[in-house]
Order: sequence, then C-alpha cells, then structure tokens
Amino acid sequence: MRRDKSRLYANILFTLIPQRMSTLTKRILILLISVVFTLSVHAQPYNFSTKALKKHIEFLASEACAGREPGTKGEALAIQYLSKEFKALHLSPMGNTGYEQPFSYKTRLNPHDTIGEGKQKNGSNVIGFLDNGSKYTLVIGAHFDHLGKDSHPSSLDVHKDRIHYGADDNASGTAGVLELARYYVTNGKTEPCNFLFMCYSGEEDGLIGSKYFTNNPTYPLSSIRCMINMDMIGRLNDSTYKLMVYGVGTSPAYTAVFSNLPGNLKLVYDSSGIGPSDQTSFYLKQIPVLHFFTGQHKDYHKSTDTHDKINYPGEIKVLELIAQVSDALSKLDTIAFTPTKQNEQVKVSFKVTLGIMPDYTYEGKGVRVDAVTTGKPASNAGIQAGDIILQLGEIPTTSMQGYMKALSAFKKGDHTQVIILRQEKEHKLEISF
Repeated sequence: MRRDKSRLYANILFTLIPQRMSTLTKRILILLISVVFTLSVHAQPYNFSTKALKKHIEFLASEACAGREPGTKGEALAIQYLSKEFKALHLSPMGNTGYEQPFSYKTRLNPHDTIGEGKQKNGSNVIGFLDNGSKYTLVIGAHFDHLGKDSHPSSLDVHKDRIHYGADDNASGTAGVLELARYYVTNGKTEPCNFLFMCYSGEEDGLIGSKYFTNNPTYPLSSIRCMINMDMIGRLNDSTYKLMVYGVGTSPAYTAVFSNLPGNLKLVYDSSGIGPSDQTSFYLKQIPVLHFFTGQHKDYHKSTDTHDKINYPGEIKVLELIAQVSDALSKLDTIAFTPTKQNEQVKVSFKVTLGIMPDYTYEGKGVRVDAVTTGKPASNAGIQAGDIILQLGEIPTTSMQGYMKALSAFKKGDHTQVIILRQEKEHKLEISF
C-alpha cells in the first residue's frame, strides 16, 4: 500500500516539473524532494492527538456506556465503538467473530476471593492486527471494562448504585491503544515487527478477558515477542511527573531500552511480572511484559472518575514514551523471558481494610496515603491524605508488602494503634476495624 502511494506521488511530481528538464535532472529533483519530505515527516514521529484522546475517553466514560460492565448494553456500545475504530484503521480482525473474541464466565462474589460464585456474565475482547510481514509480534493492550452502575464488590463509592464512569480506569488505557494503533498505521515507516492491538473485557472481575485470550489464543503465543499493558495512564501528576513501570525484570532486554529514553518523566520501576492487571496473564505464559501506570487517586473505583479529570497533555507524554519503548523493542532480534520474584502482596490475604488509597509512586520509607475513604477505619482514626503509615500494631509497614502483611494479621472487631508520620512528626492513633 505504501509503495503504491509512493509511485503515485512520484508520477504526480514528474508531471508537474517543467518538461524542458532532462529525465535525469527530473529524477534527481524528485529524489531530493522525497528526501526532504521524508525528513519532515520523521521530524515529529510521535504525533498523538489530544482531540482524538478526548473523543475516545469521553465516549467510553459517557452516560451511554454506563460504566462498561461486561454483559451490559453499555459494554456492547464500547465493543461496537472499538471495532469501528479498528476497522477505520484497516487493522485485520483477529477475534473469533470479526474483531470480537466473546467469552462467558461466572463472577466471584469478591474478585479477590478464591471461593464463592456470583452471576453469569458475558464479555468480549476486541482484537486488531497490523501485519508488517514479520514473524514476530508485539502486543499493545488495555482493559476497557469497568464496574458499571449497579453495586459491584470492588466499588469504593459511598453511592454504589451510581455509574462508575471509569475514565482513568481504564478508558485512558483503551484510548492509548487506539492512538498507538493510529500511530503505527499512519507513521509512514516500515516497522520491523507486527502489532496486535487488544482491548480486554472482564479485568475488574479478575483479569478474565486477558486470561481467556492467553488460554484460547486467536494468534500464536509463540510469535508474541512481548506485551505492553496500559492501565490508568490518564492522571499524570504535573508536579512530580512520576510514571510507574512494572515488569522491567521480565526481560534483560529492558535494561538497555530504558537507559536511553529521552524526556522529563520520572520513571519508578518494579521488576515483578505479576500484578493486578492484564500483563499478568501474559507473564504466566512466559512472555516478557511491561505495565504503565500513572498512579492511584481519590476517584479510583468511584463514580467521580470522570473524563473532565483526565490530564490529556500528560497522557500524551506517557504515550510518547511508550511509543519510544515499543519502537526500540520492535527492532530487537530477541527479547528473552526472565521469571521474577512474586511480590508478597499477591500472596497474603486479609479480612479488613483501613480505607486508604496508597501512593504507589512513593519511594520513601512507609506507605504514603493518597486519599482516605469517609467512614472507614482510617478516616475514623483521623488519618489524612499525605500521612505516611510507619507501623500497624506491632508490625512495621516500611513498604507496601509490609503494609499488606500487617493488614493480614487483623480481623473485623480488632483494635490496635497505627504510627504515622505527619509533617515530619510521629503520631500514634487508635484504629478499630
């Protein structure tokens, strides 16, 4: 297709050049014009559109999509939208029925429990393929489902019957998939690998969609070189510019890639391939993964996660960096897989919660509080946003792993003390679970 366009443009130029010139002179002039044109096109390789991001996120986080819970009319509208966008980009359908890969499952009463089943649900992944004639493929994915408008076990909203719009979680990542697909289709470059663009359903119920794909692949897993996941990339903090990158330990190839990245984002790395998002499904199939995340916020899993709070210039910075990473990865001959140590936080279970939102980008000692849920133990004890939790009961909470381990030691009805650091002074507060 690109060669045909080049010939067309060359023929047009040839007819416009004065006929008095010799054929050789004409061809030299056309060559010079082509070089200048190519350099001008490649001078701004990451031309992501704020207008396009807003269009995608505002639709996915709209009243009509109603929170995009699997099996609902709102999710069906989202699936239709994504399929239409993939078709407009001339991506090849890679589902079981066109771009769609439908599946059914039974929800757990609590997505974090291992027992108990809830209602039957139907979901569908949406998958498009950009064939560049390579034997290797890079996956760029994000989940597009959210909590809907009925009471969901994962809701943190006081009013659980309201629409949970999920603008950051994860219309932001889904819009990123669409924009990266547009970039790779229209950038005019011959890419050294293929791209599989994937939007997963059922993530909020336990990574259902991505797990279904990896167990029932519509494209050979053996040809997938690595997987890039975007979950909540729409709330970059303009004062810190911190971006979490998970999975950097899943391949030794990542060291060189991330050591040469330009830009002013402050990257916070986590080596583990296992985490609470869809990259985990690919890691468990021994595929190197990366997961990008701009951090938790007070609107997480609430009806207040709306499109007007998205940092669009910030998301463009994130997408520019991801494009740089995927460009570098696509040029590598091999991307070896390395198993990583599983974080303690996925091993422990707990029956109580403080009702805080941790700051996952915080790099100091302790657990920094990003937000506090009204009416929960932390709020009742007087814990505030910005406090740093140093100890819970007798257990130090020097890290997120330590914090999760400390929570697992308590049950409903227990009373203990929490030690916090506030404005460089330690305070002891009474906590009742």
